[in-house]
Amino acid sequence: MKSTARRRSYGVKGAPYAHPSPTTTLKRARSAPYLFLLPATLLFALFFALPIGYAVWLSFRKVKVSGLGLGSGARKEVWAGLENYTDALSDSELLHGTLRVLGYGCIVVPVMLGLALLFALMLDSEKVRLAPVTRLAIFLPYAIPGVVAALLWGFLYLPDVSPFYFVLDRLGMPQPDLLDGGPLFLALSNIAVWGGTGFNMIVIYTSLQAIPAEVYEAAKLDGATPLQIALRIKIPMVSPSLVLTFFFSIIATLQVFNEPTTLKPLTNSVSTTWSPLMKVHRDAFGEGDIYGAAAQAVIIAFATLLLSFGFLRAANRRQKQEAAR
Repeated sequence: MKSTARRRSYGVKGAPYAHPSPTTTLKRARSAPYLFLLPATLLFALFFALPIGYAVWLSFRKVKVSGLGLGSGARKEVWAGLENYTDALSDSELLHGTLRVLGYGCIVVPVMLGLALLFALMLDSEKVRLAPVTRLAIFLPYAIPGVVAALLWGFLYLPDVSPFYFVLDRLGMPQPDLLDGGPLFLALSNIAVWGGTGFNMIVIYTSLQAIPAEVYEAAKLDGATPLQIALRIKIPMVSPSLVLTFFFSIIATLQVFNEPTTLKPLTNSVSTTWSPLMKVHRDAFGEGDIYGAAAQAVIIAFATLLLSFGFLRAANRRQKQEAAR
């Protein structure tokens, strides 16, 4: 009787070894995912959503100056409505910077993704040797910070210190100035291609590694050559990775800032408004117009979102049409 009573005491409510009720267990199971998401949600709200909301709020404000602007209360922040947005959309410097960035992207994106796809296909070949070393060598430029890479290439572009110009001078060949005029686009594009090809190559190469080996074996049995396998099997099967890398490349191109800003002290061809983000930086921290700069930043963010969303929608529609066939 004593042992029975002792065993039963463990099931009494409030006993030290009492099991939780099914309702309590279910509540804990439902709340567990939210507890895990809480730190990431707080960081997202503090360092991403809150700054964006503050920028949007600033874009609808302006400073009203009374009199000479001296004394307390002479400068007052008031509601501006859409005035900052109309000024930004009618700003010729912002328009010219956008056109320059679009021309820059027309060079960077096709060349970078083309090289990334080519390197990924070469590394995925059966005849390749020292693949880990080659893969690391192609990816290594991506690990170098953008400012450091721009400085390195900037000094290589300078005629007075560049070893390339020394070799060209010894060979009696022409020495083009890559930091002036049209060649400047090629110089800036080269920095972006050199730094971004490795990352895109890794993404595409990972997708190639996920293709089942049976697909290649069946193609070989049908008499397909390595070139036919690459064009008709590998590239179509990694098209989602190509869409992803193209999407990231568009965003990075529209937000170009490090390369032209770093090269600006080395040449007079790069102005403070060469790219849209450079103009935002100048207006906010050079001229003190944080309200107009906030409106420009919101416009750039909205244009990037619209362009990216349109591209993803077009890509998904095309994939659905191909799947329906």
